[in-house]
Amino acid sequence: MRLLHTMLRVTDLQRSIDFYTKILGMRLLRTSENTEYKYTLAFVGYTEETDGAVIELTYNWGVDHYDLGSAYGHVALGVDDVTATCDRIRSAGGLVTREAGPVKGGSTIIAFIQDPDGYKIELIEQRHAGKGLGA
Repeated sequence: MRLLHTMLRVTDLQRSIDFYTKILGMRLLRTSENTEYKYTLAFVGYTEETDGAVIELTYNWGVDHYDLGSAYGHVALGVDDVTATCDRIRSAGGLVTREAGPVKGGSTIIAFIQDPDGYKIELIEQRHAGKGLGA
């Protein structure tokens, strides 16, 4: 088994595609539309779906608001330099909600940003990715 994708419901598909491709540097891998059930899907990622996990953006036609709930946490991305990535995201119009710095109680450098629908995205410095947040 392997992780295929994470699905996020979005309220403006093009705005979300622009965020994930233009601000986070992912590629739009494919889209599909279901006219019978009135939704459109867009898959974005850094690699092809056959090579790694991607994000599925789901737009349910006519829905302009979702309650994100309290169970959702975040999507995590490994980056070379968290501070520089935050600066680039901010200058491209993205929202940084927690500046780069060590995680509480550890030395792993992290930051948080937010996508246009309010989903949290954690940035973890690559040298710490996969080692646990306290490492």
